[in-house]
Amino acid sequence: MSEKQDSQAKRLDDAARAAWLYYLAGNTQDEIAAKLGVSRQSAQRLVSLAVSSGIVKFRIDHPIANCLELARQLRERYGLRYCEISPSDWDSDSGTLGIAQLAAAKMEKWLRREQPVIMAIGTGRTLRAAVEQLSPMDSPQHKVVSLTGNISPDGSAAYYNVIFTLSDIVNVRSFPMPLPVLASSAGEREMLHAQAMIRPTLELASRAEVTFVGVGELNSNAPLVVDGFIGQEELARLREAGAVGEIIGWAYDAQGRILPGLTNERVASAPLPSTETSLVIAIAKGKNKQAAIRGALTGKLVNGLITDERTARALLG
Repeated sequence: MSEKQDSQAKRLDDAARAAWLYYLAGNTQDEIAAKLGVSRQSAQRLVSLAVSSGIVKFRIDHPIANCLELARQLRERYGLRYCEISPSDWDSDSGTLGIAQLAAAKMEKWLRREQPVIMAIGTGRTLRAAVEQLSPMDSPQHKVVSLTGNISPDGSAAYYNVIFTLSDIVNVRSFPMPLPVLASSAGEREMLHAQAMIRPTLELASRAEVTFVGVGELNSNAPLVVDGFIGQEELARLREAGAVGEIIGWAYDAQGRILPGLTNERVASAPLPSTETSLVIAIAKGKNKQAAIRGALTGKLVNGLITDERTARALLG
């Protein structure tokens, strides 16, 4: 390790120690400075560094009445088993703020159960942000299975396939899907799914008791396009067919019907677990995703939702 890397690692160690003293032990900045042998200003900077570098993760452990009421209305409107709403920061354009923290807390509740659980997990920016909020824990009794392939069109690992990130944080048996996100043809997809090493993973995914997925919009900023999985021509054909969103690659219309043909012929992802047997939680928010979220709820593709106040009001409007 270089001297620069050594210095950065030591500074993060000091930042973590300062944050622990401040947030958990209740020390003042003057007390932290004295204990670490630094100036008060340096102690303040170390605490700030701990926050900005992601060492410190904040969760507000108090239900907000307005969010609870919106969640109740959404459960009744769409027949949801589970719904949780985060407050909205009206000045933020983040697609993950608030809901990533709620999703992480929900995942942790399942992962801390003593009884063995099969958890299925999708992919995407929001899920990655949620998984990065998880606390390290020991959960070897559980199984976490990826619903999506982890290979990008250029052969590299798909960046937003989150199962590897999760298994770096949590000691759990993980089952990745060693497939491309989209096969080159329907025939190739069937051939890949017939492989002896893939069939057990698909079967495991179908038995998931809880499932966490993101929701992708199908506009000019569609994640499938931005990440290079489909082109603009394929996107245009999907939109002409009525597609409003996609979950783990499966495109669907405003009524939540999975569209026949088109890119769905080549999706190598496992089918979404049934909402009859699994709690399938969508984690999504934002104006661009409203049509996609509404379609997923209308078609009962999911029976759980984590979103924010602004999106919740739009879904109820």
